[in-house]
Amino acid sequence: MSTYYSHGKLLLTSEYLVLDGAKALALPTKKGQSLDVRFHNDNKLQWQSVLEDTSVWFETSFTLPLSDSFISQDDVIQRLYTILKAAQQLNPNFLNTPQGFNVTSTLEFAQNWGLGSSSTLISNIARWAKVNPYTLLKNTFGGSGYDIACATSNSAIFYNNNTKPPFIESIVFDPSFKAHLFFVHLNRKQNSRNSIAHYRSLDPDTLKNEVTNFTERTIQIATANSLDNFERLLNEHEKDLSKLLKTPTIKSQLFQDYPHTIKSLGGWGGDFVLATGTQKEIEYFKNKGFYTIVSYNDMIL
Repeated sequence: MSTYYSHGKLLLTSEYLVLDGAKALALPTKKGQSLDVRFHNDNKLQWQSVLEDTSVWFETSFTLPLSDSFISQDDVIQRLYTILKAAQQLNPNFLNTPQGFNVTSTLEFAQNWGLGSSSTLISNIARWAKVNPYTLLKNTFGGSGYDIACATSNSAIFYNNNTKPPFIESIVFDPSFKAHLFFVHLNRKQNSRNSIAHYRSLDPDTLKNEVTNFTERTIQIATANSLDNFERLLNEHEKDLSKLLKTPTIKSQLFQDYPHTIKSLGGWGGDFVLATGTQKEIEYFKNKGFYTIVSYNDMIL
């Protein structure tokens, strides 16, 4: 049996602008997704996807070799087939064996958490197929690739996709004030494609000018030496990006009376936000109906 494992991700800075080359601070999460591959003696690829509670949420099988004309009315089946076929196009030897496979993909976090169920799958399949994960991402889902970088990183990273391959710098990000950092799940799944489409509708010259500004802000946030400074920088980041996107901040929409910082992570409006405060102050969110709250230590690798 071969086993592959990839970490989930959270994007702390330069959301959207990372697409145009702004340096971003990204954090791999402790929880991720594994892929277990076993050989068996027929020409079938048997696939099973398992949730964090060990329940099976998806099963299918494909006949090998993969067909160029395969079409399924089931979106999940079609998406998986597209990924496998794209990997085979990058490496014709992939799945080109007389044996079949039993494959189990196991997710460690809730599907709706937005920590990268797709990116961790792409990363695992790319390593199984021995292909470039960034190319596989480009040929399937698209995106900046920071999530692919997080998948195999054991520390926080600076990520920049201005180069090929992307520039990835492992950094030490271990804030002394991390006991005051919490991740709150909004349970409002954001469609990444729609978010990116909105971003792409903005004036490209304006976006180009902002790349340098957000790169500088990323470095400042990563090196902030106090909670007060960290909060100030995050607030400025939210304010500037809100103005650029012509979209109100999540704090102004939902949490105007919260006394501390709330920072969107990745696509605005959904999944997790970062909130600062004490354990007692974070109870505010439960009183608002947001019960999934994860401490920094429990979330970040």
